[in-house]
Amino acid sequence: MSWRSSTLLLLTLFATIPACGQPPGVLPSENADRVATDRAATSSVPAIPREPRPSVQALLEEAAAIEPLKAVVVARDGEVVAERGYGGTEPGTPANIKSASKTVMSALVGIAIDKGVLEGVDQPIAPLLRDELPPDPDPRLSRVTIGHLLSMQAGLERTSGPYYGRWVTSQNWVRSALARPFVDEPGGAMLYSTGSTHLLSAILTRASGRSTRALAREWLGPQEGFQITSWDRDPQGIYFGGNNMAMSTRSLLAFGELYRNGGRARNGERLLPTQWIDASWEPRTASRFTGDSYGYGWFLRDIAGEPVKYAWGYGGQMLYVVPSLQLTVAMTSDDSEASARTGHRDDLHRLMAGIIESVRAEAATG
Repeated sequence: MSWRSSTLLLLTLFATIPACGQPPGVLPSENADRVATDRAATSSVPAIPREPRPSVQALLEEAAAIEPLKAVVVARDGEVVAERGYGGTEPGTPANIKSASKTVMSALVGIAIDKGVLEGVDQPIAPLLRDELPPDPDPRLSRVTIGHLLSMQAGLERTSGPYYGRWVTSQNWVRSALARPFVDEPGGAMLYSTGSTHLLSAILTRASGRSTRALAREWLGPQEGFQITSWDRDPQGIYFGGNNMAMSTRSLLAFGELYRNGGRARNGERLLPTQWIDASWEPRTASRFTGDSYGYGWFLRDIAGEPVKYAWGYGGQMLYVVPSLQLTVAMTSDDSEASARTGHRDDLHRLMAGIIESVRAEAATG
């Protein structure tokens, strides 16, 4: 049996074991007498011992068999409860978080709006990038807003997937992204495109007069443990808004903790408005590839019965936040292969399900 088959079976078993105690709710009156009789008839039968769930640390040990996985860090209530590196990588080793950096861009936009650098999500982008517009722009460009870029609903042809290579070899990424033909109306279906978040980086640079990296250092730097170790730029020197940002798995976790903690850094300083977190986690569209909802830079789905917010980068760079359990988990992986196509992303979701089950069981037992 392959690792993936055996691990899938193991995590599925963990996920299907019921939690201790009865579920909440009131039994329907028409069934109450039958249930009471059934309980009386079985009260003398010894209970079957439940298989204990593995600890989070044990799950991380088992996860060593997930070959592309490089590091995992798990925090509960703001404290790291387990972490592990694999294949010679440590949780403090910088990794290219790929498109998980789109979530960092969303945070910077939220802070910029709060500080008055930008007007808000309904602000049109055309006046902000006027000199980069095509010579004869499609009238629909005037309707594209900052919010549309954040939720991947600009309507412009994508610059990701099969279009990515041609886009990043162009001489001007901003101009190239704006010159894409419209394949949907602004505010229409989700069209996942790194060009959209790169436009946000260009907008932030122009509106603030500072580089996006300088803004990240000032606005997110006070969060203990957060650090961008390197970050690519386009031919005009604009930091890549949505890809090729390097940080360690611990740093990615620190960023997620900022959201988990309602926008406050570990020292109590407010860095991110609570309203922006709520807006970012509001479902606005959905991925046609996974069916998962999408807000402002965050994917949304249920895992092991809990509502989970997650950032996802190519190759399996994952940041999960589970507010109901005060749980934050960061995972980094080999970035050389697409995690969706290989099934690696699904393996990481299953590992996350096991972590949730373990944390929930521990919370239930006190």
